[in-house]
Amino acid sequence: MRIISFTDKGERLAALLARELGGSYCRCGEGVTLAGWTKESFESGEDLVFVGAAGIAVRAIAPHVVSKVQDPAVVVVDECAFHAISLLSGHLGGANELALRVAGACGAEPVITTATDCNGVFAIDSWAARQGCAVANPGRIKNVSAKLLAGKQALLTSELPIAGEPPAGMRVVPLDKLAGKKPDVVVTWRQCVAQDVLHLAPRIVTLGVGCRRDTPLEVIEERFALFCEECDLAPEAVVRVCSIDLKAGEPGLLRFCEEHGWQLATYSAEALAAIDGSFSASSFVAQTVGVDNVCERAAVLGSKGVLAVKKHAGAGVTFAAALAPCRLSWD
Repeated sequence: MRIISFTDKGERLAALLARELGGSYCRCGEGVTLAGWTKESFESGEDLVFVGAAGIAVRAIAPHVVSKVQDPAVVVVDECAFHAISLLSGHLGGANELALRVAGACGAEPVITTATDCNGVFAIDSWAARQGCAVANPGRIKNVSAKLLAGKQALLTSELPIAGEPPAGMRVVPLDKLAGKKPDVVVTWRQCVAQDVLHLAPRIVTLGVGCRRDTPLEVIEERFALFCEECDLAPEAVVRVCSIDLKAGEPGLLRFCEEHGWQLATYSAEALAAIDGSFSASSFVAQTVGVDNVCERAAVLGSKGVLAVKKHAGAGVTFAAALAPCRLSWD
């Protein structure tokens, strides 16, 4: 979390919030410009807290606002700590919860204006964010919210079990028991072809990758798109990329991870070889890098889970996918 203030009084409140909630704080001026600070904060994806007037915050963030999926949480609290306002990305970015935390730390009144929260109705996008699910088609959120706000029932089906009792308005039917029913929400790490359904993708997929030296980004991207299509994998469900340490500095692979916002983790041949399981062995790969398979073993090691999609190879690139342990909950 990054906090900015504009006056002596505001700076004291910013220091209190940083101490109570964690994060860094600064004061506008003396080498810190509002435009520069806001730009850096949006690029880093950190939560933003403005200690000052809401108008200042609105003007500062306006050039950087993109979408509810990408925008970070933005909260404004006046320097007298009367009101803590959830200004941007209330649900997916967590600004509503941040406003409550800020209010609790300084005694302010939280101001939350999202319709579901004001009406005490379940917010599907807030729940998705708490469960670590990516929203594949955010334009469908409003349809589910509108249904719940109208007092109607929304049907959700999930590939993964969800612990606890669903909230009011949500009806849950297992994916294998839909029997022709049309869901409003689908929770799956696989692709969802129905465009009129809200697709929540649990971010539990670790991508294992192997490639020839100097494989260009364009080839890796092309093979990844084909891999997702052929294996029914939702790209939004991917959370990390893993490979052998020989690929730690591979330019095309590094750019691939950067383009998608994924971290690249690499492991030694010895660590990969030590993983138990049945893998697609290759004597050529073993002779070349010291272990009989890179992509499958790396995916399993990085996920600490189970292999879900075995090796797919082409154009000198191999992909595999493993699923991390996951527990979804209504609580």
